[in-house]
Amino acid sequence: MKLFTGLVFCSLVLGVSSQGWFEFLGQAFDGAKDMWRAYSDMREANYKNSDKYFHARGNYDAAQRGPGGVWAAEVISSLGLALQGWGYCISLYSGHGLADRMADQEANRWGRSGKDPNRYRPPGLPAKY
Repeated sequence: MKLFTGLVFCSLVLGVSSQGWFEFLGQAFDGAKDMWRAYSDMREANYKNSDKYFHARGNYDAAQRGPGGVWAAEVISSLGLALQGWGYCISLYSGHGLADRMADQEANRWGRSGKDPNRYRPPGLPAKY
Protein backbone atom coordinates (compact mmCIF):
# COMPACT_ATOMS: atom_id res chain seq x y z
CA MET A 1 0.00 0.00 0.00
CA LYS A 2 2.87 2.37 0.77
CA LEU A 3 4.35 1.66 -2.64
CA PHE A 4 1.05 2.47 -4.38
CA THR A 5 0.65 5.68 -2.36
CA GLY A 6 4.22 6.69 -3.21
CA LEU A 7 3.70 6.03 -6.92
CA VAL A 8 0.49 8.05 -6.96
CA PHE A 9 2.15 10.94 -5.14
CA CYS A 10 5.23 10.94 -7.40
CA SER A 11 3.18 10.79 -10.58
CA LEU A 12 1.00 13.62 -9.28
CA VAL A 13 4.03 15.79 -8.52
CA LEU A 14 5.68 15.05 -11.87
CA GLY A 15 2.44 15.66 -13.73
CA VAL A 16 1.96 19.20 -12.43
CA SER A 17 5.39 20.68 -12.99
CA SER A 18 4.21 22.94 -15.83
CA GLN A 19 0.84 23.99 -14.48
CA GLY A 20 -0.92 24.83 -11.27
CA TRP A 21 -2.10 22.27 -8.75
CA PHE A 22 -5.70 23.41 -8.92
CA GLU A 23 -5.87 23.15 -12.70
CA PHE A 24 -4.32 19.67 -12.65
CA LEU A 25 -6.62 18.46 -9.88
CA GLY A 26 -9.65 19.91 -11.67
CA GLN A 27 -8.69 18.05 -14.82
CA ALA A 28 -8.17 14.87 -12.82
CA PHE A 29 -11.55 15.23 -11.12
CA ASP A 30 -13.33 15.86 -14.42
CA GLY A 31 -11.43 12.97 -16.02
CA ALA A 32 -12.55 10.67 -13.22
CA LYS A 33 -16.13 11.78 -13.86
CA ASP A 34 -15.67 10.94 -17.55
CA MET A 35 -14.43 7.48 -16.62
CA TRP A 36 -17.39 6.97 -14.29
CA ARG A 37 -19.84 8.12 -16.98
CA ALA A 38 -18.40 5.61 -19.47
CA TYR A 39 -18.66 2.85 -16.86
CA SER A 40 -22.26 3.82 -16.04
CA ASP A 41 -23.16 3.92 -19.73
CA MET A 42 -21.62 0.48 -20.22
CA ARG A 43 -23.68 -0.93 -17.38
CA GLU A 44 -26.84 0.78 -18.63
CA ALA A 45 -26.34 -0.30 -22.25
CA ASN A 46 -25.63 -3.90 -21.24
CA TYR A 47 -24.73 -4.50 -24.89
CA LYS A 48 -22.78 -7.53 -26.01
CA ASN A 49 -19.15 -6.90 -27.03
CA SER A 50 -19.28 -3.20 -26.11
CA ASP A 51 -16.87 -3.14 -23.16
CA LYS A 52 -13.82 -2.25 -25.27
CA TYR A 53 -15.69 0.70 -26.75
CA PHE A 54 -16.60 2.05 -23.33
CA HIS A 55 -13.01 1.56 -22.10
CA ALA A 56 -11.70 3.52 -25.08
CA ARG A 57 -14.38 6.21 -24.78
CA GLY A 58 -13.86 6.79 -21.07
CA ASN A 59 -10.10 7.12 -21.50
CA TYR A 60 -10.53 9.34 -24.56
CA ASP A 61 -12.93 11.71 -22.81
CA ALA A 62 -10.72 11.90 -19.72
CA ALA A 63 -7.57 12.55 -21.79
CA GLN A 64 -9.28 15.44 -23.57
CA ARG A 65 -9.32 17.26 -20.19
CA GLY A 66 -5.53 17.63 -20.20
CA PRO A 67 -2.64 16.11 -18.23
CA GLY A 68 -4.76 15.70 -15.09
CA GLY A 69 -7.37 13.78 -17.06
CA VAL A 70 -4.72 11.54 -18.60
CA TRP A 71 -3.32 10.89 -15.13
CA ALA A 72 -6.77 10.03 -13.74
CA ALA A 73 -7.48 7.69 -16.66
CA GLU A 74 -4.16 5.90 -16.17
CA VAL A 75 -4.69 5.47 -12.43
CA ILE A 76 -8.29 4.31 -12.78
CA SER A 77 -7.43 1.94 -15.65
CA SER A 78 -4.51 0.47 -13.69
CA LEU A 79 -6.66 0.09 -10.61
CA GLY A 80 -9.32 -1.63 -12.70
CA LEU A 81 -6.74 -4.06 -14.07
CA ALA A 82 -5.50 -4.78 -10.55
CA LEU A 83 -9.03 -5.43 -9.30
CA GLN A 84 -9.67 -7.73 -12.25
CA GLY A 85 -6.55 -9.60 -11.17
CA TRP A 86 -8.14 -10.31 -7.79
CA GLY A 87 -11.01 -12.01 -9.56
CA TYR A 88 -8.78 -13.75 -12.08
CA CYS A 89 -9.45 -17.24 -10.70
CA ILE A 90 -13.18 -16.63 -10.86
CA SER A 91 -12.88 -15.13 -14.33
CA LEU A 92 -11.26 -18.31 -15.63
CA TYR A 93 -14.55 -20.06 -15.03
CA SER A 94 -16.62 -17.29 -16.60
CA GLY A 95 -14.58 -17.19 -19.82
CA HIS A 96 -12.83 -13.86 -19.17
CA GLY A 97 -9.13 -14.46 -18.97
CA LEU A 98 -5.83 -12.70 -19.39
CA ALA A 99 -6.35 -12.07 -23.11
CA ASP A 100 -9.58 -10.18 -22.39
CA ARG A 101 -7.88 -8.09 -19.70
CA MET A 102 -5.05 -7.22 -22.09
CA ALA A 103 -7.54 -6.27 -24.82
CA ASP A 104 -9.24 -3.94 -22.32
CA GLN A 105 -5.88 -2.31 -21.58
CA GLU A 106 -5.20 -1.87 -25.30
CA ALA A 107 -8.57 -0.10 -25.65
CA ASN A 108 -7.64 2.07 -22.64
CA ARG A 109 -4.33 3.07 -24.25
CA TRP A 110 -6.05 3.70 -27.59
CA GLY A 111 -8.50 6.13 -26.02
CA ARG A 112 -5.89 7.90 -23.87
CA SER A 113 -3.74 8.48 -26.95
CA GLY A 114 -6.53 10.60 -28.46
CA LYS A 115 -7.49 8.14 -31.17
CA ASP A 116 -11.15 7.66 -32.13
CA PRO A 117 -12.87 5.29 -29.65
CA ASN A 118 -15.39 4.33 -32.34
CA ARG A 119 -12.82 1.83 -33.59
CA TYR A 120 -14.18 -0.43 -30.82
CA ARG A 121 -17.86 0.47 -31.26
CA PRO A 122 -19.90 -2.69 -31.87
CA PRO A 123 -22.47 -2.70 -34.68
CA GLY A 124 -25.95 -1.87 -33.45
CA LEU A 125 -24.96 -0.06 -30.25
CA PRO A 126 -27.63 2.63 -29.75
CA ALA A 127 -26.58 6.11 -30.91
CA LYS A 128 -27.22 7.38 -27.35
CA TYR A 129 -23.79 6.01 -26.48
